[in-house]
Amino acid sequence: MPRSKKGKRSSNKGGRNGVKGGSGASDDDLASDVLSHYSSASESASVLDDGTGAGEPLDEQTAQEETEDKLKQCIDNLMDKSAKTRLAALESLRVAFSSRLLCDFLTERRLTISDCLERSLRKGGGEEQAAAATVCAQLCVQLGGGDESEEGFKILRPVLSGIMIDCCASVAARQSCASALGMCCYVSAAEDGEDLVKSMSHLESVFTTSYPNCEGTLPTPKAGAPGLHSAALHAWALLVTLCPASRLTVLLDLHLVKLQACLESSDVNYRIAVGETIALLVELGRDIDREFEDSDTLCECLKSLATDGNKHRAKNDRRKQRSIFREVLHYIENEDFTEEKIRFGVEGIYIDSWMRRRVYDAFKEVLESGVRHHLQFNPLLRDIFGLGPPLILDSSVKASKISRFEKHLFNSAAFKARTKLRNKVRDKRADVM
Repeated sequence: MPRSKKGKRSSNKGGRNGVKGGSGASDDDLASDVLSHYSSASESASVLDDGTGAGEPLDEQTAQEETEDKLKQCIDNLMDKSAKTRLAALESLRVAFSSRLLCDFLTERRLTISDCLERSLRKGGGEEQAAAATVCAQLCVQLGGGDESEEGFKILRPVLSGIMIDCCASVAARQSCASALGMCCYVSAAEDGEDLVKSMSHLESVFTTSYPNCEGTLPTPKAGAPGLHSAALHAWALLVTLCPASRLTVLLDLHLVKLQACLESSDVNYRIAVGETIALLVELGRDIDREFEDSDTLCECLKSLATDGNKHRAKNDRRKQRSIFREVLHYIENEDFTEEKIRFGVEGIYIDSWMRRRVYDAFKEVLESGVRHHLQFNPLLRDIFGLGPPLILDSSVKASKISRFEKHLFNSAAFKARTKLRNKVRDKRADVM
């Protein structure tokens, strides 16, 4: 896991938290059962909170046993002959892994789950491969980056890499494998230089096919290629944050100029992925050398994209592109980063650098809406973002939380007060004029 090296770039290391236990349930009904069971979990809920539907509310231990029974049945269904059943089980596990901490439960079953995921990746169709790759990444995050996670990554890395570079595999599966390879390597193998170098090399072999040829011309992208290139580039950028200064210098020389050429790509999402990666590389370059210089042509290109008004591009694409590239340009020219605060429970983290944004976005992609729950309770994420051990709130703190309706009333009153104050100021200005 990213320990000493992660400590340099994003923060410290990881840990574990979770539940244990039980068995039983039915087939296709099980998938929707587990989905509904987990989708109701709120970001501030306890790891063991459970909505059991109609009837009397169950005590915590019974709810935990029911949860584990459903998860065990999902794991059994990963070995079913029916592709539909396997896919439903993967989807159920995806939602469960996103919304709760299950480390102890999963640690006992990690080899079984890893074997099932490997089978789905090797023998499943494109949709099953894509779903299995996502669950692989979530499993590593759940296991917390220790020996167990590293053990699973050793098994799954060759399969994930193989699908990602296989031109005959489905684009969705390749894209999902690229993202999973980056996350699994970031969490599990940062201290293993060989695994890090191999993973980065495989990712490079995918997105560098978008680089200009020897004549300086960008290749015509095939169907689905920009999405695959974006996923591989984002995963690679995540791993770049773990590289030592000596390796970073080499990567900057190899990729910065060629990535600049890719800003002319015809796909808006790939242009944005390239722009964010360039900003990250410049930031890391300045970290190791305060005299690090970016080229004048780069700033000119960024200015063009930040003010792009070409009518042949969709209006939403232009708006999205201008917003991102204004941020990139401000950073390149002035080292000015637009800070963002992510709130969860009674805490929050500041996204105040391109490196921190890349790490947060990577976890958000894997955990989706559950990322705030994991920031609140998952020792791995809390360590990476420098939050310390999970907080244990006493009843007085919980009772002091205000409801959404109360927040709405408070915000409305504050808005009205600000509006009145602004109107008074305007009236005074009008009198002066």
